[in-house]
Amino acid sequence: MSQESQNIHFIAIGGSIMHNLAIALKKKGFNITGSDDEIFEPSRSLLQKNGLLPEKVGWDESKIHEGLDAVILGMHAREDNPELKKAQELGVKIYSFPDYIYEQSIDKQRIVIAGSHGKTTITSIIMHVLKYHNKKFDYAVGARIAGFEEMVQLSDAPIIIIEGDEYLSSPIDRTPKFLKYHHHIGLISGVWWDHINVFPTEEEYVKQFDLFADATPKAGSLIYSDDDSLGTVIGQKGREDVNEIPYKTHPHSIEDGVTYLTHGNETIPVKLFGKHNLQNISGAMAVLKRIGITDDMFYMAIQSFSGADKRLELIGENNGMAIYKDYAHAPSKVKATTLAVKEQYPARDLVACLELHTFSSLNKDFIDQYKGTMKYANVPIVFYSPSTLEKKQLDPISKDDIKKSFGEANLNVFDDRDEMIEFLKQQNWRNKNLLLMTSGTFNGLDYHSLPELLK
Repeated sequence: MSQESQNIHFIAIGGSIMHNLAIALKKKGFNITGSDDEIFEPSRSLLQKNGLLPEKVGWDESKIHEGLDAVILGMHAREDNPELKKAQELGVKIYSFPDYIYEQSIDKQRIVIAGSHGKTTITSIIMHVLKYHNKKFDYAVGARIAGFEEMVQLSDAPIIIIEGDEYLSSPIDRTPKFLKYHHHIGLISGVWWDHINVFPTEEEYVKQFDLFADATPKAGSLIYSDDDSLGTVIGQKGREDVNEIPYKTHPHSIEDGVTYLTHGNETIPVKLFGKHNLQNISGAMAVLKRIGITDDMFYMAIQSFSGADKRLELIGENNGMAIYKDYAHAPSKVKATTLAVKEQYPARDLVACLELHTFSSLNKDFIDQYKGTMKYANVPIVFYSPSTLEKKQLDPISKDDIKKSFGEANLNVFDDRDEMIEFLKQQNWRNKNLLLMTSGTFNGLDYHSLPELLK
């Protein structure tokens, strides 16, 4: 596609990554329009700030015309979307998000970070280190990162760092996104079955990562976690003329609640913690070595990395207790995050609250995957909303179903947010931490009021 000014329309412009791409293209001088049937914060404010918020909510076929150079189709839209149908009828070029990113980066070195967990953090670390050393690069990442205005940047930079999601490319293209980018350097952080609505069996899910690894070109690099069993099986197949590079948990120590990386005789303090993040650090370091970042350059930069948005975010502290919030929702993420907080504060009890919010987590055929994932919590709590089940058109699930699936005798299950809050208020918070894990909101819970509420 020509890099000259284009007329581009976004179907489902309110998506978390879609609105960032729209803003990035407007900043390049492209003419951008968009539609959506629902736009939430922070997308709404950011679109409005950049003059891209649709005048009205809903789909508008009149926005689709022959003067468009392209339509970018978001995953939130449906196959029968009226704007999509008109674009098809007119023969306007239709791109999925990953297709368009590839078209805009076809002449760049493409680095794609994949995995069931850790990919956002690894991508964020790479971006932080490159920016710290004033390297020129483009990116597409699934979370907000300190120091970066948007989650997408497209310029004349020679390389692009892409967080590679295994989910579908668009409503009319069931190809996993990460297969669309055609990486030169690929990383697999770990593989644990997820997205049961798209990949109904673990075998089918794992196959997508095999395909990603197999797509590594000759003279390309495939980097994988040697601490992940499935990732290791996929990564060490001995593909011809491919550099297969394993990485392990970075050597470290923990003193007074601070994690230090061990490098020879040096100890380097970092703001991240937990075994999974120490693996993420090693993975990012392995990628950066392939593009000219030395060990000394890495350790200099990593000390100021504060983490990606919503990943082990410290909400507040008081009287010897800390409250953390994390995006963890899939089984592997829940287990890794609870272990991370427990190991960082071994002398404190851990109250861990998980909201079941995704299609997979609320599906009776998948929920057994959570067995044992809360074992590091002294007080494990699961919250779910019956209205979310109804909205996702899933079969009802009971508290007993959840207790049986998690396999924790002392598991506390709530389907009412206020009852859960009352339970938390009744706890003795001396020498005890609270961890909140969700891809949702616990039905609108005000997280920042908790430090005062739980004194």
